[in-house]
Amino acid sequence: MAVVGLAVLALAIVTVYSAVEIVDAYEKEALTVFGEYRTLLEPGINFIPPFVSRTYAFDMRTQTLDVPEQEAITRDNSPVTADAVVYIRVMDAKRAFLEVDNYKRAVSNLAQTTLRAVLGDMELDETLSEREKINRRIAEELDEPTDEWGIRVESVEVRTVKPSAAVQSAMEQQSSAERRRRAMILEAQGERRSAIETAEGEKSANVISAQGEKQAAVLRAQGDAISTVLRARSAESMGERAIVDRGMDALERIGTSPSTTYILPQELTSLLGRYGRGLTGSDMQESAGLESLDFDAETRELLGLDEVDEIAAAVEELESGGAVDELTGRADGEATAETDVDLNIEESYET
Repeated sequence: MAVVGLAVLALAIVTVYSAVEIVDAYEKEALTVFGEYRTLLEPGINFIPPFVSRTYAFDMRTQTLDVPEQEAITRDNSPVTADAVVYIRVMDAKRAFLEVDNYKRAVSNLAQTTLRAVLGDMELDETLSEREKINRRIAEELDEPTDEWGIRVESVEVRTVKPSAAVQSAMEQQSSAERRRRAMILEAQGERRSAIETAEGEKSANVISAQGEKQAAVLRAQGDAISTVLRARSAESMGERAIVDRGMDALERIGTSPSTTYILPQELTSLLGRYGRGLTGSDMQESAGLESLDFDAETRELLGLDEVDEIAAAVEELESGGAVDELTGRADGEATAETDVDLNIEESYET
């Protein structure tokens, strides 16, 4: 009796174990009883007929399928190899159970053939540069058959597309030649730009130099004109003073001579009239003997005579006697020569 009791207990345990099915939260299970499809078991605890039931689990999460590397010939007869990744999700577990045998393998095989077909319809340059177009076309080709299986293709990503070794070598040579061409173009453009900048810089330098030379010439001319006017005025002043001194000596000699007839040059009388007050304190009136003529407006503007007085005043305020002494020395020389000429004329009159 004990043995029978143990057998009954073991049978009860096995019956309970086979009658209870626990489904995970991310799964659904297809239930068959005597090989006949009955229903889908939802996540949680489910009670099923013991001993005669079988369940098939389906993961309802997004699943990743690797598409092995595939070889294909492009439309322009270039061999390439490519691989991809397909993301799928089971939307209808019943159809995935009843309509297809091993839906993962079915989707993977379909993705491989579709990848080869898409690459064959494109040229080599398109396969290398238009990955999005390849992904979109593969996804569109997979949508219709997988919908019948209760599977949704969420996305397709082509990982690598590699041409053959010979094509890669040719492409590298082409790319190298293109880079050399661009480098030569950039170098030529840089040299052209450099030449333009150099020419513009030389042009600007020449313009600035010409303007500087022009201004320097103008300043030198103005300086020469002012120096000439100052020397002339100094010579005139010193010459007239020397003439007056010599004239006074001549008058003294005339006064002591026995002659009763006296002839005085007009220049001497003019100078006496001009400097009489300063030298003798007399009331002799000035005469119009050696009055210098005024320059016209155009000549004054050209020589800058209106600024001479200001420059002369500035020179006097500098209190550096070197430059003034030099001008005075030059003026004394010119005045001495001028005085000698006037004295010769005065001596001829006296005789």
